[in-house]
Amino acid sequence: MFKKFFKKNQKEEIQEEVKEVAVSEEAVQEEIVLEENEEVKEETVETIEEVSLDTSIEEEVQLEEKPQVDEVVEKEEIIEDKTEEPKISLFERLKQGLSKAKQGITDRVDQVLKSYTKVDDDLLEEIEEILITADVGVDTTMNIIEKLTDAIKTKKITNPQDVKGELRLIIEEILTNENSTLDVSHKPTIILMVGVNGVGKTTTIGKLASRYKKEGKKVLIAAGDTFRAAAIDQLEVWAKRSDVDIIKHQEGADPGAVIFDSIKAAKARDIDLLICDTAGRLHNKANLMNELSKVFKIVDREYPEAKKEVLLVVDATTGQNAVSQAKSFKQVCDITGLVLTKLDGTAKGGVVLAVKSEVDVPVKLIGVGEKIEDLQDFDAKAFSEALFG
Repeated sequence: MFKKFFKKNQKEEIQEEVKEVAVSEEAVQEEIVLEENEEVKEETVETIEEVSLDTSIEEEVQLEEKPQVDEVVEKEEIIEDKTEEPKISLFERLKQGLSKAKQGITDRVDQVLKSYTKVDDDLLEEIEEILITADVGVDTTMNIIEKLTDAIKTKKITNPQDVKGELRLIIEEILTNENSTLDVSHKPTIILMVGVNGVGKTTTIGKLASRYKKEGKKVLIAAGDTFRAAAIDQLEVWAKRSDVDIIKHQEGADPGAVIFDSIKAAKARDIDLLICDTAGRLHNKANLMNELSKVFKIVDREYPEAKKEVLLVVDATTGQNAVSQAKSFKQVCDITGLVLTKLDGTAKGGVVLAVKSEVDVPVKLIGVGEKIEDLQDFDAKAFSEALFG
């Protein structure tokens, strides 16, 4: 009994010792784990601190470099501002605008001259054909060929290449006119724009208003084309763009009444220049031409102190029809000058010669593009140089 009890106690003691050893081993294991966790934690913290430090350093570097980047952007913007579209001279604009006309006339003349070794009647006939197909007109072409033949005989020209220079001089002579400059120096001046619909009257008025406003003149626009839809609205847009006043009535109103009110306003406001739009009258309708005559009577009666310019606007792309329009309008009013628009859109630039010679009215303005600078004062020498250069 005692042995059994002793063995039982001994067994329990051994179990207790085993338990204590197990507990101590678990404690040691936990300490090891805790130590390892602490080491890992410390390494993680150090790594995080290093990463944070690296990140902060990179952010500082970026912050230091950012103004430099902005500075580079600013410099690029400055460079872009400085490298704006280069300004083109009026003559260069003229050359660009007449490029199609050059192809239709002088380039073809060059091809013909290269194919000949002597100056003869066949050469002159080919030049004659080129001029007629370029809308120079039959009468004007025959006049040019006659003068060219005389020059060849007088100067004894035998080299076909020398014919081009003589042709250029003849064309320049035909286009030259002492009264080719649009003069608005007198105060007050009134410009009346006439022409059929679609030739560019409204645009021409807007460009002239902008030009003379920039020159310091007090400009007033009269919206006298009350028959064409949106004509008044278009002029209002140009007036706002040019910062000039406009006198208008409702669509369909009497054009004469608009001109009358505009003259009164011009006097009251001490205007330097009054530019009047008129209805896009068809040159083959007598009633519209009669109404145009009525407008001129109002101007003569109410504004006798003003210098009067009557500009007929014709579309160069219409060719010989432009000549017909000019002849019809000249029967109704005393046209002082011609405005040839859209010259940049046609290869038949010879219409300038046809209108000038057959109507005997000086060309004062030409349109060679859409920009304001592309409405230019006509210069016969510059025109011939651009055409033959």
